[in-house]
Amino acid sequence: MFSILAILLTLILLMFFAYRGYSVLILAPIMAILAVFLSGDFINSMPAYTGVFMGALSGFLMKFFPIFLLGAVFGRLMADSGAATAIARTVVDKLGASKAILSVILVCGILTYGGVSLFVVAFAIYPIAKDLFKVADVPKRLIPAAIALGSFTFTMTALPGTPAIQNAIPIPYYHTNVFAAPILGIIGGLVMFLGGWWFLQSRANKAQKSGEGFGNHTDDEIQSETLTTHHTSFAVAMIPLVLVIGINALLTYAIFPNMDFSSLQAQFPDLSIEGSLGLWSIIISLMVACLVLVILKIGHWNNLQKTVNKGTYDAMLPIFNTGSEVGYGAVIASLAGFAIIRDNILALDPSNPLVSEAVAMTTLAGITGSSSGGLSIALSTLGEDYLRMAVETGVDPELMHRVAVMAAGGLDTLPHSGAVITLLAICNLTHKESYLSLAMVTIVIPLCAVVTVIILGSIFGSF
Repeated sequence: MFSILAILLTLILLMFFAYRGYSVLILAPIMAILAVFLSGDFINSMPAYTGVFMGALSGFLMKFFPIFLLGAVFGRLMADSGAATAIARTVVDKLGASKAILSVILVCGILTYGGVSLFVVAFAIYPIAKDLFKVADVPKRLIPAAIALGSFTFTMTALPGTPAIQNAIPIPYYHTNVFAAPILGIIGGLVMFLGGWWFLQSRANKAQKSGEGFGNHTDDEIQSETLTTHHTSFAVAMIPLVLVIGINALLTYAIFPNMDFSSLQAQFPDLSIEGSLGLWSIIISLMVACLVLVILKIGHWNNLQKTVNKGTYDAMLPIFNTGSEVGYGAVIASLAGFAIIRDNILALDPSNPLVSEAVAMTTLAGITGSSSGGLSIALSTLGEDYLRMAVETGVDPELMHRVAVMAAGGLDTLPHSGAVITLLAICNLTHKESYLSLAMVTIVIPLCAVVTVIILGSIFGSF
């Protein structure tokens, strides 16, 4: 009983202090030690930190550091080269001000599906979105929801091949790849995209009828660091994005399946080849895209060294935040009370592990305020159980992969989420002004998409 109370109390404190703006880097280890202490195991508090917590954190870094690093560098290269702005301006020019909401959603979707960090996208697109919404007389309070819909939802969790870290995390646990359950992912993505677009457009239409307009706002908003005067054509700007998805698919379906890894396995006997191929595909595709982007823009950089260094620094905080959350989860999983919680979650629907998995992923994502953090904690503690249940019930691991990622993109944007707080700060808006619309397109509709995929997957299997 004390162990369960310790887990619940530290989870509540983690949410509370994260919402208040305290860094997870310091919160996670403190809450992990506190959980062990409150559970009555005083002597093992420090061993739990130095052994379990740091072991889990280092294990996460070992698996996913290259993806965080390359993704951040790629995003910064896209921004500082002018490629992100070129894509945004082209889409906006083609659709026009009358399609302001759709333009912002599509621009954000194109960039994030191509591998650009959602935070880089938010900084780059906000000034464009502000001007577009003002011309179209659409309320500024809808800008965060439009950016979030294009960046935090269907391109992050649903569309097959997306290089988002969330889509990579299940690979070592389920031995899948980023294209897992592709058609179901597309269906889920369409539910998010069309449902979110319809909702935001209906809000805009209602505001127009009431005469609300853009609204009166000061001009002290955070300005983008990524806007640039470089003139990059749309075709050139799209090449790196296409390469990320194209090379990933080529390696996943054509090259790696036809390679003989026996000698590699002999040289590295402890390496799980099957569980690593999906990660290798993402790493190689991001490396090639970064190199091509640099080559295409040779002679047009203000300071290439500064851009690469800034991208490198951009990767540090996200990966250590997520790694710390994973460490906290590992300590919680070592407590006696967690076994009771785990057994209750796994028993939600023994005949269909998809239901239990979705509840676990979205709940932990909500608690941590992070889809990647919740997904990592859930899979590091329950991944083996879910894989076993999937084999026993005949559920394809690819379907487990897709449901896990999509479910983690549900409650991850509760008010204390770092992504939500950052986005609202970029747009100089408050939770009161914009959160309701943002929650509809990033929580309610994505969870409807998860339910849709679970139903279709349970009836027809993975496809």
